[in-house]
Amino acid sequence: MERYAWKATLLEGKKEEYVRRHDEIWPELVKVLKDAGICNYTIWTDGSTLFGYYECEKGIEFATKTQAQSEVVDRWNEYMQDVMEM
Repeated sequence: MERYAWKATLLEGKKEEYVRRHDEIWPELVKVLKDAGICNYTIWTDGSTLFGYYECEKGIEFATKTQAQSEVVDRWNEYMQDVMEM
């Protein structure tokens, strides 16, 4: 199993909104992540810094390709642009 980590920045004053949106994550996004073989996905914060970690049951290359080809992931990334910077 391969592992992947990422880091991003919360925009000032947007932590509550970031948490709210993730508490209401879209079911179709969860499906894409599952189809990509992503599991044990965790995100945590340190001040305004976000750290994400997940495991890739089908490998990082497959997970990355699946997400890159997903219209749902594109919409989610656009939806999150006003609360965080990747």
